[in-house]
Amino acid sequence: MKPTEASITHKLTETFEPSHLEVHNESHQHNVPPGSESHFKVVLVSEVFTGKRQVQRHQAVYGALSEELAGQVHALALHTYSPEEWTGPQNVPGSPACMGGGQEETN
Repeated sequence: MKPTEASITHKLTETFEPSHLEVHNESHQHNVPPGSESHFKVVLVSEVFTGKRQVQRHQAVYGALSEELAGQVHALALHTYSPEEWTGPQNVPGSPACMGGGQEETN
């Protein structure tokens, strides 16, 4: 596990005590140098989210990861659930293909 991914995993585990956590470095799907840690997808299930709206959940995650977001993390896709809402990874939306950052279009 690379340093930024490890930091995100540690902070989310410490802050939210999740029943389920996935941290995916999706940087390789974007127009960034090899080995980058700039684009992440997080799936987080926590009792802390019970009764909270999505915006409140996201604000809490942004607060926990403020250092990473002020640094090299450019994009953070969040999928947050309470334990009651969580039905499993099959319901987590896939990530869209990168369309920016100077990538060439292929026809």
